[in-house]
Amino acid sequence: MFAKRAPWGHRALFKVRFLASLKTLLVHQDQTVRQKTTEVLSIMALHSIGREGLIRSGVISALAGLLDDPVDICRKNTHQIFDMLAKLPEGAGGVLQAGLIPPLVLKMQTELDEIQELILGTLSNCLRVEVSEALAAGAVPVLKEKLSHPSTAIRSKAAWVLLEISSHAEGKIEVCKEEVIPVLVSLLEDTQPEVQVSSTGALMFALVTPQGRSSAMDAEAIPPLLTLVAEETSKARLNAIKTLTLLAELPEGRQTLLDHRDTFQRCLDDPSEAVQRAAEIAITVIDWKPSCSRDLF
Repeated sequence: MFAKRAPWGHRALFKVRFLASLKTLLVHQDQTVRQKTTEVLSIMALHSIGREGLIRSGVISALAGLLDDPVDICRKNTHQIFDMLAKLPEGAGGVLQAGLIPPLVLKMQTELDEIQELILGTLSNCLRVEVSEALAAGAVPVLKEKLSHPSTAIRSKAAWVLLEISSHAEGKIEVCKEEVIPVLVSLLEDTQPEVQVSSTGALMFALVTPQGRSSAMDAEAIPPLLTLVAEETSKARLNAIKTLTLLAELPEGRQTLLDHRDTFQRCLDDPSEAVQRAAEIAITVIDWKPSCSRDLF
């Protein structure tokens, strides 16, 4: 009475042929066909099984040709797919293997704002894995410029990508070299909480190096960071405490923060255990006194 379900092998073959047909349509001369094809693929990318299938079928490389498509919606759909696929390690790897990082960095300078947001999302996931191509393509100067963008989402996401870049040793060097830290410090007073969070996160990673800490001190980062620590509702509070702990490793930073020890002391009663632990570490570093044994000789 009921039709038999196709064997798994036949169903898999159907999926492969279906995706192969869609990949062919991505280069169709009719813009409506390209638009509808990218829409179908973007819907598939919303589901975990769909994302895995798209990655295995090589859709990422096939979509690369649409980066310069004259139709805005085709490019937007394409970047939505990249953004969704890059959330998976295999997808991020696929974007990297397809050599898409340099063109994505380039497109950050020319694309529509809504597409720039998608590109930043893709980059944040991909650069967590590897940053050399992005650095070679001049990503840091481009991202530095985006930190001053009128869009809250773009400012926040640009800072987040810089966070991922600064998690790599070579990225920290480039961030200091391009004088990004003073710009990140200025964003600590941004009116949008999400910008403050991503900016303090980026600073936290960049300040691991002596050059980063020195640059932050020159930019007078301590006052705005203390303000974020003192605000109990601040989402950036934890990152701010950790960043100040790094600055406390400098003699001048420790001396300044000794006068604000009470600010960290109050954090010991914070509902968040992470904030409590960070405050304990900060107080330990601030209270540290160098050995006087050398003065005896």
